[in-house]
Amino acid sequence: MALRQMLFNTRSMFSTPGLARFSTKSNPYLVKVGIPEFLNGIGNGVESHVTKLESEIGDFQKLLVIRTLRLKKLGVPCKHRKLILKHTHKYRLGLWRPRAQPVKP
Repeated sequence: MALRQMLFNTRSMFSTPGLARFSTKSNPYLVKVGIPEFLNGIGNGVESHVTKLESEIGDFQKLLVIRTLRLKKLGVPCKHRKLILKHTHKYRLGLWRPRAQPVKP
């Protein structure tokens, strides 16, 4: 019993009360990234769909929550859809961001 109380007391000393450790909501993005920069950052031929996606979707925030069926209706090939969806998921989690300068071969 005393051991349990010691464990709970030490946890409360180091944690901030009222704040959750993890949040399911993503933080707002600090750097302004548009659809062209995002697709150019992905590479692998995905940048060929910039004009189509900008005209149909228009907003980068809408691109981050787009579904595969909508991309399919827009005429984006399967490999490019997979890349776009993979990188949008990573971007939302904060694990990937497009480079400011493109890599020169």
